[in-house]
This record gives sequence, C-alpha cells and structure tokens, in this order.
Amino acid sequence: MSGSASPELSTVERYLRLAVLVVAAGAIYPLIYLRQNFELTILESFAITAGQLSRCYAILGVLFMLTYVPSGWLADRVAPRLLMSFSLALAGILGVWFSTMPSFGSLQIIFAGWGLATGLTFWAALIKATAMLAQRDEQGRFFGILEGGRGLVEAILASIAVALFGYWTTSRGSSPSAALYGVIWLYVSVMLILAPLVFFVVKPNEEDNVLEQANESAASFVADLKMVLGKTEVWLVAICILTGYQLFWATYSLSGYMQTHYGLTAVAVGWITVAKLWMRAVGPAVAGFAGDFLNLEGLLGVLLLLASIALMALVFLPATAGTAALLAIVLAIGVLTYAVKGIYWATLASCNISNRVKGLAIGVISLLAYSPDVYLPLLNEALRGRYPGKLGYGIYFSLIAIMGVLGALAAWRLGRHVAGKKIPA
Repeated sequence: MSGSASPELSTVERYLRLAVLVVAAGAIYPLIYLRQNFELTILESFAITAGQLSRCYAILGVLFMLTYVPSGWLADRVAPRLLMSFSLALAGILGVWFSTMPSFGSLQIIFAGWGLATGLTFWAALIKATAMLAQRDEQGRFFGILEGGRGLVEAILASIAVALFGYWTTSRGSSPSAALYGVIWLYVSVMLILAPLVFFVVKPNEEDNVLEQANESAASFVADLKMVLGKTEVWLVAICILTGYQLFWATYSLSGYMQTHYGLTAVAVGWITVAKLWMRAVGPAVAGFAGDFLNLEGLLGVLLLLASIALMALVFLPATAGTAALLAIVLAIGVLTYAVKGIYWATLASCNISNRVKGLAIGVISLLAYSPDVYLPLLNEALRGRYPGKLGYGIYFSLIAIMGVLGALAAWRLGRHVAGKKIPA
C-alpha cells in the first residue's frame, strides 16, 4: 500500500506537524548556502578564493552522495523528530565555529560536519515524514507547502539578514566582515532555538508503528534495494529531480553574475536575490495545489521547460539591459525553479512504494538526483577559469538549461507510464 497519512491523525494535526517540518527545513539550510546572498563578502572575510569556496561545497556534495542511502535506511528506523532535532543542534554548533571565520582547513571540516547534519540525519527524515503526512491526493499540496513554506521562512530570515547587513555597513560604518558575523549569528540562534522545540513539539504517535515495520525487515535490505532499483518510475523520478535540482543550483551563481557583469552593488544584488527568495513562498504552493487537480507529471514537465527558457533568456540579456529587465528575468527563474522544487518530490507517490521502505527509496533517488552537489561546483569553477567573464557563466547556464529540457521529457514519460497503471489511493 502506498497510502501515506496516518489514520490516527486529524487534518489539523497533520497540518500542524507539516508546519513544524516547514520551519525546521527553512532554518537549517540558509547558513550553509550563505553564498547565495553574500558570496563576495564571504570570500573577503574568510580570505579565500572562489575556487576554495567551491571546493568546500564539493566536500558537502560528496558527503551528501555518501550518506543519501544510509540516510534513507536511518529514516526507516529512527523517529524523524530525533533526527531533525539532532541535525539542527549540530548545524547550529558548527555555525558558531563558522562565525569565527577560521582558516580554510577548518572551513572544510565545518562543511563536512554540515554535510552529515543535513545529509545523513535530516533530509530523508524530512521527505519521508512529509510523504507520510499527506494522503495520496494531497502529495502535491503537502510538498508544495513544504517547499513554499520553508522558502517563506528563508525569505524572512534573508530579508532580516540583508537589512541588518545594510544597516551595519552603511548606517553604522561596520566592516563587511563584522556585519557578516552578525548575519551568521542570526541563523545560528534560530537553529539552536528550534532544535529542542522540534524534539518536544513533534509527537511520535504514528512513528512507532512504522519503525516497528521497518525493524522487521532489516534482514531484507538487499531484496528491498533490488525492488526499489527495479522500478522504472524510480529512475524517471530521479531524472526529473536531478534536472530540476540543477536548475535550482544555477540560482546560486546569480548574485556573483549580476555583481560582476551588471555593475550592481553587493546590497543591490542582495535585495534582488531576496526578492527571488520570496518567489519560493509563491511558486511551490501554487504548483502543489495545481498538481493535485491537474496532471502532476505533465505540469512538472511544463515547469522544467519554462525554467530552462528563462535561464537561457538571462544568458542572452545584454550587459546594457536595465535593472528592471534583469529583475524580471531573475524573478521568473526564481518562481519557476521553486515551483519545480515544490512538486518534484510529490511524484514519489507515483512509484507506489510502501512506507516500510519509503526512506530507502528516497535515499536511492537522492543519490542520483542530488549528484549536482558534487560536480556542479567543480564544473562552475572550471568553466569560469577557462572562459573568464560572461562566456564562462553563459556556457554553465546553457548546459543546465539543456538538461532541464531533458528533465521535461522524463516528466512527460513518467506521466504516460503512470497513466498505464492504477495507483491505489
């Protein structure tokens, strides 16, 4: 049976738990990906090069790759509240170390720790908990609310961070490094407050039954893995998420691209990227509800295609273009990529996988789908080194856009595949 929601929980209880998942997910990642808003300031404050920062993210990506399947196995056996609380606490403690702006060697250790905190003990638990809370016909909206909601949390935090950064550097005359220190502590404080809150608020009512089922099947891990890998739908879902995630990864380079090639200040770029983050609060939720009433896979294909077109539009936008045109394209990229992220995990329901091994399936899919964490930072660095300036960025964005089109084809193929089967409610 692929049904997800526990019969013991009312609709209100399910949405309350979803809200807790939203806040936790929205608080744990922004500090790790702080380069999205403050890349150049990080390079100056930590006295590192763009290549060194990219290598830190490559370390993060390698650890993600190594822990995705174990993470799924763990999510089938340990209560999500325990895993997520531990992750928030560890990420926050590492953030305290990060705030001291240590050496490059220490920075690599911090990113390795963040990889374990958000990869091994957090990700699969978050996705499985969301999938189990939603009914079969609610998968789109629950994942849309998760992505949109955590995007809203991130946008609020980023707005506060950029406002504080601007205030400290312009009104108070603080150095960029001092302002960055305050921004880091903003994120650290939120994570350390949430860690015990998640532990005590998320009650384990429905977890015991699921964990008991998982423990009974521990000896059949290899058989379960073969079953998961033998499903065509699993591979198609993985391709959809892989290409959609690559489009999302492209947004991490937008701030540096705008500041370098359009002559915008760090504060101006920060506000544009914050405006893009606000699109994350809109795109996923709208796409999620639409996906529950329309053809989910077909909608995902259309969104992947449109996001690819928007990214290519940025490549061909001349440097003389006004800020309004640049803002419009960046916001379009934001809303489309976030809409894709909002519903691509909802296609997990199309795989018809039981709750007993759902975590394992999530781990297997994630292993392929999030491989861009490993190779995209290195590809970006190599292209910008070999083709400095706009050309390097253009090639990078173009390759990602082409893969987005392939993802659209995979989504439509998944829709046709699912249409030929009857998925139980």
